[in-house]
Amino acid sequence: MTTTDRFTILFVCRANICRSPLAERLTRHDLENRLGPDATGFITHSAGTHALSEQPMHPYSEQVLREHQADPSGFVSRQVYAGLLESADLILTASRRHRSHCVTLAPATLARTFTIRQFGRLARAAVGVPQTGPDPVLRARTLVVAAAAARSRTQPVSAAHDDLADPVLRPVEDFRVCAAQISQSVDTLLDVITKS
Repeated sequence: MTTTDRFTILFVCRANICRSPLAERLTRHDLENRLGPDATGFITHSAGTHALSEQPMHPYSEQVLREHQADPSGFVSRQVYAGLLESADLILTASRRHRSHCVTLAPATLARTFTIRQFGRLARAAVGVPQTGPDPVLRARTLVVAAAAARSRTQPVSAAHDDLADPVLRPVEDFRVCAAQISQSVDTLLDVITKS
């Protein structure tokens, strides 16, 4: 895990050109808007289970990020690997298959690896758990532990409710839907860590 003064969120999809770049850059943008200078306590990045290295993000991902006033510049894809997973405080994947891939690569990350949509559900179920102190990094760590504990108390759902549909080869509207689902799912985390 990372040091206590920083909190790292790793987003993982298949090729690291559509869903995970959207999630990485939308979350970074929202953290900067909500936390201002304190956003430096958070690192967001992404990778792919089957990514080709150094590829640009999909043009529609870029377009949708710009529509959200988020910065797509400088992005290149990369392959996920065990050390990258082990250094993350929270791993959010596009699908159950990606989650399984990550946990197989780095079994010690099981308690902090979720699909993006699953984490949103579990984080909402965990709301009400005391959030200790004014430090947003500590609040984020507390929420991850509470979401992991909520797994055993919540009803399982179908893959259709846990997975983000892959918008590749689809029109830009599918990328907008994907971005909306990401924002909705990550919003509870952001609400907890940015509360005053």
